[in-house]
Amino acid sequence: MPELRKDPVVGRWVIIATEREKRPSDFKSEPQPVRAEFCPFCEGNESKTPPEILAYRDRQSRANQPGWRVRVVPNKFPALQIEGNLDKRGDGIYDRMNGIGAHEVIIETPKHEISLTASTPALVQEVLWSYRDRLVDLKKDSRFVYGLIFKNVGASAGASLEHTHSQLIVTPTVPIAVAEEMNGCETFFKYRGRCLFCDIVDQELSARDRIVMDDPNFLAISPYAPRFPFETWIVPKRHSSHFENIQRFEIEGLVTVLLTVLTRLEKALGNPSYNYIIHTSPFDRAELPHYHWHLEIIPRLTRVAGFEWGTGFYINPVPPERAAEFLREIG
Repeated sequence: MPELRKDPVVGRWVIIATEREKRPSDFKSEPQPVRAEFCPFCEGNESKTPPEILAYRDRQSRANQPGWRVRVVPNKFPALQIEGNLDKRGDGIYDRMNGIGAHEVIIETPKHEISLTASTPALVQEVLWSYRDRLVDLKKDSRFVYGLIFKNVGASAGASLEHTHSQLIVTPTVPIAVAEEMNGCETFFKYRGRCLFCDIVDQELSARDRIVMDDPNFLAISPYAPRFPFETWIVPKRHSSHFENIQRFEIEGLVTVLLTVLTRLEKALGNPSYNYIIHTSPFDRAELPHYHWHLEIIPRLTRVAGFEWGTGFYINPVPPERAAEFLREIG
């Protein structure tokens, strides 16, 4: 029988459609796009991107020249522009402001690789550290309130270039999806006096049937009410509300878990398109006792259609317990 499950963080209901249950082999991954003849992200093509903002490179190399390992550049077609003032204003009952923010691309390797899993752990550590460095720098700008790190892999996940990369968009307001999470966590904290994500970690460690991977510093789980098949969260065991406060030793653990989970998803599902996002706290908040940063991985295996758009419900044909079991077995 289908089951309704309530997400404890935002209060969203999800339909776990057990009568439609599928195994990984039942999902058809889209074919990988044909490799482009020219890639602006490959080493040697630095002049084809905007000038770099940050790069981890060999000491003898020069900016915007070969010799880099990870490179951050402004997006050539930004969603928001970094120059100007917000100029918040009203228009009758409506509110508006200028589209001020930042939009950056993190090029994760100088080689033309299409998957982060092809990189060495040392290189992925630098990728994650570049996320941290850019957030630390951008939060100094008082116009900016929130920084979202995300990665699109595959055409159906929104990727326009196949060279493995991720993006950072900084906005002058807190995105509503993050605000909903923070509000849910704050309500739980006021009632229970504890962090909801810390309680989720404790309960999943006790139940163990939705654990994908258990690391000393991080827990990878199939969440209790996942919106999508094989949706996976990576949650730090140590309470921390801001990703940019991550420590070096934690980066090492996060790399291990992230690469392991992505490798298992690729093996189980045939290199699916996917997104991952890091939800963290706003720049203008001090350390929060009720909110907990985390990384969400969302394989693009099903489509959102009329029922989902009309109701806010999601229909997931794979129970999270089965998804976690599949991914553990792949390991």
